[in-house]
Amino acid sequence: MRPLPEPDPAALAHSASLAAHIRACIVAAGGWISFAEYMKLALYAPGLGYYAAGSYKLGAAGDFITAPEISPLFGAAVAAQVAEVLRLGGGDVLELGPGSGRLAADLLTELARLGTLPERYLLLEPSPDLRARQQAQLARLPQDLSRRCVWLEALPGSFTGVVLGNEVLDALPVERVKREGGHIWQQGVALTPQGDFAWAERPLEQGDLHAATLARLPEGPYLSEINFQAEALLRSLGAMLARGLVLFFDYGYPAAEYYHPQRHQGTLSCFYRHHTHEDPFHLPGLQDLTAHVDFTAIALAAAESGLELAGYATQAWFLLNCGILDALANQGQPGTTERLKASNAVNRLLHPAEMGELFKVIAWTRALELAPLGFRQGNQLFRL
Repeated sequence: MRPLPEPDPAALAHSASLAAHIRACIVAAGGWISFAEYMKLALYAPGLGYYAAGSYKLGAAGDFITAPEISPLFGAAVAAQVAEVLRLGGGDVLELGPGSGRLAADLLTELARLGTLPERYLLLEPSPDLRARQQAQLARLPQDLSRRCVWLEALPGSFTGVVLGNEVLDALPVERVKREGGHIWQQGVALTPQGDFAWAERPLEQGDLHAATLARLPEGPYLSEINFQAEALLRSLGAMLARGLVLFFDYGYPAAEYYHPQRHQGTLSCFYRHHTHEDPFHLPGLQDLTAHVDFTAIALAAAESGLELAGYATQAWFLLNCGILDALANQGQPGTTERLKASNAVNRLLHPAEMGELFKVIAWTRALELAPLGFRQGNQLFRL
């Protein structure tokens, strides 16, 4: 692995403050916390966690880049799907974890062009830092668009329209479990005598996590993740949605691939300054922690809440179905710098070696007679 960049003194001091907070939580819990609790603190501890504090996370100056940051044509293509639902069933748009606000800005701009603006564009963002960035981004829009933006701190009781989430599920805290020799272990975090963070396992003999590990993981030795929080979110969305579409973009696999024997060390990844590595204890608060999504598990959780599975496809197929190449054709004249830049960006979104195959799109509907545009070709529901 290449050496990771050194943080500046202020960032290093911030990480030290979060590490001290996590150590205190471990001590208060008797010397051990689950990895899910560690991940929650590292990402979301108020004022200290990666998503709760002030470091810039997205784009070339951050730690990773998302599809909306690559090209506005991503948002333009997604808008075609959103517009189809709004024309048929009405309602608002609710974006979960809106990041920099770029997707919201691109969606509103394109929906205005299509004549299908929602009355409200709701943004559910628990991070004060990211909320401020989103507000600054969306304040640059024409007033008729920016006035539609409303920030929420919790899901509404009832909702009609389109629910969106781009790279939301992978950032929810996961449990780490191991199956070996007829035994089930839960991985957690303890402290070494020097006060450093270290992996520590405890046996699991009963409970929901034990049952899920037995049902999902091969006999082992096998280490992987289970994301109960993502499954709970889908159940909550099912309870909330009165009519409309739920649409998630993320990287992951159906269960048969997620728990493939070759993936016996799990999918946990850490992102720091565009470097990927596997040490979740490195500079807490300055790096993102993620795990791939088990799309079969979230599909089953959504079904429990009465949502109807409508589509599962690669990001490439979804964007092609939604007309991203037509949108590209309108980006300057052929051979111009504008067209070349747009083409390179779309290639990143579509190419199998980039985001086109790794990222998947999954959708559910309720009270909506619709075969969603984004899944007209390449729908792979059979893989779930």
